[in-house]
Amino acid sequence: MTAAWDWEDPAALQARTDEFMQDRTAVDTLELVADTPLLGRDQLAGLGITGIEFAALKTAHPAGLGTDLTGLSCGGTATRRPGLYRVDGRSWFTELDIREPLPFEDACVDWVYAEHLIEHVTMTEAVAWLAEVRRVLAPGGLLRLTTPDLRRYVEGYLHGDGFFAKHRGRMRKALGTVAPPMPQRGAFMFNQLFYLYGHRWIYDLDELTHALAQAGFDPDAVRVCGFRTGRRPDVADLDQMIRNDETIYIEIDR
Repeated sequence: MTAAWDWEDPAALQARTDEFMQDRTAVDTLELVADTPLLGRDQLAGLGITGIEFAALKTAHPAGLGTDLTGLSCGGTATRRPGLYRVDGRSWFTELDIREPLPFEDACVDWVYAEHLIEHVTMTEAVAWLAEVRRVLAPGGLLRLTTPDLRRYVEGYLHGDGFFAKHRGRMRKALGTVAPPMPQRGAFMFNQLFYLYGHRWIYDLDELTHALAQAGFDPDAVRVCGFRTGRRPDVADLDQMIRNDETIYIEIDR
């Protein structure tokens, strides 16, 4: 597999990434629980669901609903929209596209979590999605949002502070034999943030605050948090270790 992976060919790399993701979509059991166009608070609460994790085929939160653009499959059965599914008897999942209106009623969940998702859509699409997130959050509900921090990459490029070398090492461990080491050139490390992985728009704190304000959130209420620290420890614990060196973590209340 390594020979076919070319870090400097974004189109081919995206195809390989899509192939890798498809391998993760097979599950042991898939039970359709609801197929209503809009899921409401009472319906979700009755299933023990209190929040949504976006870009998660299987959320680790015991009261979370995992969602992703990519669906799940079990033998000849695949998820469809609309549809709320019980996965392997222990987690919940619904297939959706964040570029479309979310299939939830107003004020139906207490928390929303999205790790390294917002950078995969345009700014216009991101603002529309954040407005939808604000709509489905109950008053006082929490949004925790993480994304690669543009400022960290700029500092790494300008100052040569060792960040790029450490990040290459992390990626090497994460990908193992799937991919060769990332190129060591500073310009490559900076450009890959923009042109690989399907990234469409990269953020720093100011840009995230701008997007949230455009979506109707109070820009003065944005909080910068640390890795796995925040108002709700159960939600902050969803942060993945592999990404914490490059990530900005922010929270805001509805």
